Amino acid sequence: MREAKIFIVTGAAGGLGWAIVEALAARYRAGFALVDISAEVLEERAVQLRERGIEAETFVADLSCEKSTASLLEQLRNRYRRVDLLVNNAGITHRSLSTQTSNAVIRRVMAVDYHAPVELAQGLLAELRAASGCVINISSMAGWMPVLGRAGYCAAKSALHQYFETFREEVRDEGIRVLMVYPSFVATNIDSNALSGDGGMAKHKQSTIGQVRSAGWMAERIVSALAQGKERLFPRDRSLLGAYLYKLFPGLFMKQMVKNFRVELEIARASQ
Repeated sequence: MREAKIFIVTGAAGGLGWAIVEALAARYRAGFALVDISAEVLEERAVQLRERGIEAETFVADLSCEKSTASLLEQLRNRYRRVDLLVNNAGITHRSLSTQTSNAVIRRVMAVDYHAPVELAQGLLAELRAASGCVINISSMAGWMPVLGRAGYCAAKSALHQYFETFREEVRDEGIRVLMVYPSFVATNIDSNALSGDGGMAKHKQSTIGQVRSAGWMAERIVSALAQGKERLFPRDRSLLGAYLYKLFPGLFMKQMVKNFRVELEIARASQ
């Protein structure tokens, strides 16, 4: 008898993570391993799936903590012999100038947005091989170009991009796929929970360009890209044009970027 498919989704309690779970559940028959730092909300989500006849288990982990991530990996390896899909969705950002951002904030952003996805993919390599599985990484267009007030976030997403674009080619012959997702602006709790430079909550609103899409809209695009076997998913909006502008005319891009995100400079100067 064939084993049931297993989908692991981090940051699954809300926002884009939960939207991805719902989109996957609507299209595939699989059991879900829901990972998040919020135990109470996570269990509520699992109950919602179980009420629909979908197997779901919860794993509480703080992905900014190396020991917590290692413990999560041990639990997952002990529980599952195969992993058909690993969705590295959990993320964190900051809204603060690099000169006003503590090393602790930078390390936390790097841990959640870069180190945890790498450690999970590497740690579950045998289980991914067993299922000829796929890794979906939720990156960002901020990994392709600078964004004022997001230096740590840009660095983490850029590292994620470079690592998994290389990783894909190294595991391709083993049957493992990688889908890199580069969203533009999506209405999720990653921005409402953005850190300030001192590690508290950012008090000013997110600066955006173009249309801000819903988590549900983005999740449907991601699951469709998975079904089509795509390796990269880019937005079709001004942020993609911005990435091309940065590569071809970086000086012009920087001037426009400063203009669009000037509020970041004004708030930072006012707080000095």
